[in-house]
Amino acid sequence: MKRIGILSDTHGFFDPKFAEHFAECDEIWHAGDIGSLLVLERLRAIAPVVRAVRGNIDYGDILYMCDSVDIFRVEEVNVLLVHIGGYPGKYAPGMEDLLIRNDINLMVCGHSHILKVICDRRNNILHINPGAAGHQGWQAKRTIIRLTIDGADMRDLEVIELS
Repeated sequence: MKRIGILSDTHGFFDPKFAEHFAECDEIWHAGDIGSLLVLERLRAIAPVVRAVRGNIDYGDILYMCDSVDIFRVEEVNVLLVHIGGYPGKYAPGMEDLLIRNDINLMVCGHSHILKVICDRRNNILHINPGAAGHQGWQAKRTIIRLTIDGADMRDLEVIELS
């Protein structure tokens, strides 16, 4: 069983509440627009595993440290982590094919700053966009997500609003 913390679009901002809410997490996933290596360093101080992809505002060392797409397995769940991926019914070009070819069960993306948790019933994929955890952008609320993965079961998904 793994507890996962999910965030995106920090744009260089690290909120101390990340440490509070992700303290019990085994992994933290950042879906791009990290904005600063300091954000990644501080996330690594919270959880033993931090996975991150670069976003469209990321530059410098982040470009070399983070891929644009990360496909991996946690327990029995195949995960795709990407910054710009769209969502069920409106996937980015080529994304649906990538999801199907890699037998993805969970897709996590960012970019839109819009919190979405959608079940893609056609492809049997859970889609998560955690919204934006940083201050840049037009979002009314900053959000992050916690999720438990136990074998093939994804459960206990929590949306956390940050003030």
